[in-house]
Amino acid sequence: MDVLANYYFMTTSTHRFYDFTTFAYTADRPRTAFDNMWKKSYELIVNCNVIIERCGQPSNKLLPAPYYGLVKGEALALRAMLHFDMLRVFGPNWSEQNKSFPCIPFNASARPQSSDLLSSEAIMERVINDLTEAAALLKDADPIITEGVRASNNPNGANDLYYRQYRLNYYAVKTLLARAYLWKQEAPKAYQEVQEVLAGTLNPAKVIFPLGVVNPNAIPSDFDHMIRNEVMFSLYRVNRNLIYTSFFAPDLAKESRLSFNNNDDNQSRKNGLYDDQNDYRLKAWMLMTNTSGSFLTHVKFAVNNNTPSPNMIPLIRMGEVLLIAAETSPTLEEGTKYLNMLRTARNCVSLAPANTTALKTAITNEFRKEVFGEGQMFFYYKRNAMTAIPNHAHLTNTKQMVLSAYVVPLPQSEVIVRGN
Repeated sequence: MDVLANYYFMTTSTHRFYDFTTFAYTADRPRTAFDNMWKKSYELIVNCNVIIERCGQPSNKLLPAPYYGLVKGEALALRAMLHFDMLRVFGPNWSEQNKSFPCIPFNASARPQSSDLLSSEAIMERVINDLTEAAALLKDADPIITEGVRASNNPNGANDLYYRQYRLNYYAVKTLLARAYLWKQEAPKAYQEVQEVLAGTLNPAKVIFPLGVVNPNAIPSDFDHMIRNEVMFSLYRVNRNLIYTSFFAPDLAKESRLSFNNNDDNQSRKNGLYDDQNDYRLKAWMLMTNTSGSFLTHVKFAVNNNTPSPNMIPLIRMGEVLLIAAETSPTLEEGTKYLNMLRTARNCVSLAPANTTALKTAITNEFRKEVFGEGQMFFYYKRNAMTAIPNHAHLTNTKQMVLSAYVVPLPQSEVIVRGN
């Protein structure tokens, strides 16, 4: 998804991701990748539905409190998140004209089945209903509200109520609700959701997700590039280093590597992204040298001996909460306050946007830096129907974006099932 956001520089058609960065969705590699994404997502949705169906009535013998609320709440939220992501990939840009156009199915069955294509409006209604029910269940069950994330082993037994950053916890669900309302262009509702998240997580009496880096003076290889204390929901992957070695490492062939330049040490694209040289996020960029030369390398997903949270792959983070708050705030002053809360946590100077247009530009720039490698930037561009995005074929310029390129066609496997 980051390649679709045109983060990376690539000019040769032999690059394995060239067809993605040029939105050639019917080419072999994109067609296969999105077909796999579709099938796996709907497979996982069925798995969620099995769990939801088997939960039974509240607080039964198999799932006494708080497990009923946790299990059913997380399953509902995961079902909503997966459908929402399928809509953000395969559905149209949200608009009054497009929202009634049939695009993807919503499956609430515990068995694989072909169901009618629903409109964006109908899908979002179901997504928000699931998330709302999930939040209500988790509010009475999730220990994160009173005990925090518990990012260590339970000294007295099992860890099933610990490590809440790796679960779709209450605050992550509320953030997903804000993300959903923002997709529907309902800014006041998104604002209300993030205000509840900020009040619950940054309360001085008990801060759940403290802003900033724990050890800003760590050497680059040991630096907390995930800014893990702010991660609200994540995957746990024991071989996370494969992301680095398979996509970013300087030893990869030019046609396989994701690079911010022409596979060399040119830093102009990086420097165009970061406006403050003290930005902690800059530490994820290093010059790596091998027998072939010097290469600007993104090391966010690399794992070394002292890497903090070496198995974490963030999906939702506090930076997004602050930027949603900045975007949906009713006044320029308040929006700027939230923007600068994030910049302060990243060791950057505060900004003073002159108007809401300048604030929105600053929000876009911060989001690009904040979610690098995490697959969210393409959705941001799509939500905002942006017609100028970074240029994959130029180190610093933008390129014109056609809105239809934001819509990935339905996978061939789905088309065949429907007989279309």
